[in-house]
Amino acid sequence: MKKIMLLSATAALLLSSCVSQKKYSELETLQKETKDQLNTATVKLNSCLDEKERFNEQIKVLNNQNAALLNNVGNLATLSTKEAANLEKSLESIKEKDMKIQRMQDAITKKDSVTLALVTSLKGALGNLNDEDIQINVEKGVVYVSISDKLLFDSGRYNVSARAKQVLGKVATVVKNKPEIEFMVEGHTDDQAIKTAVLEDNWDLSVKRATSVVRVLQNEFGVPPERMTAAGRSYYIPLATNATAEGRAQNRRTRIVILPKLDQFYNLIESGMKEAK
Repeated sequence: MKKIMLLSATAALLLSSCVSQKKYSELETLQKETKDQLNTATVKLNSCLDEKERFNEQIKVLNNQNAALLNNVGNLATLSTKEAANLEKSLESIKEKDMKIQRMQDAITKKDSVTLALVTSLKGALGNLNDEDIQINVEKGVVYVSISDKLLFDSGRYNVSARAKQVLGKVATVVKNKPEIEFMVEGHTDDQAIKTAVLEDNWDLSVKRATSVVRVLQNEFGVPPERMTAAGRSYYIPLATNATAEGRAQNRRTRIVILPKLDQFYNLIESGMKEAK
């Protein structure tokens, strides 16, 4: 701008000094070129200013995006922390459940070992008897000793025979050596109706046969009565059909059920849980 003013002043001075036409034309041309250069510079400057404004807007947008991204990262970090805490809790819960399952499995294994030892002892004591007269089996962890009616009683009677007392004596020897077990004596009959001066029906017969066995075990072989239960099942749990003599013979039986002591079983679990802590 100063340059233009200087040139204008110079031109005016020259004109006033009556410069030559040639010199004036040269100065005029120089003034025009300078003006064009100024216009070009002004356009470039304005363009640069516009571009700077765009850059500033872009920087502002990027700053906002960065702030949002940092905020999201913070949220993700918080989420990850919560997820990690939940995962840790889940793992602890699984670990605790696994420990309980292991304690239960150990208790079941120990109980099964006791059951196996009992079966072995009973079979050792009664092994010389006919399998049709006495059977020992295990169902769902419970030991059953089934003694046929013909071995224990006369037909329609509930007094224990002398031969049956020998068998009951062997059973008593085994159970007395295992004070941790309890058992129930069940009387079973066939479906043939019975009624006497003493017996009302098969319920009466089955119960009296069970109580007769319990009395022999208590009075003659010293089995503690608090460890025994007498029960009559009548003819409602048959092993075979009552339509044949063979089937009815199978159904007439006395069964000794070795009862699992659930309190001892749970004590084994609780003991295992305490040891694991």
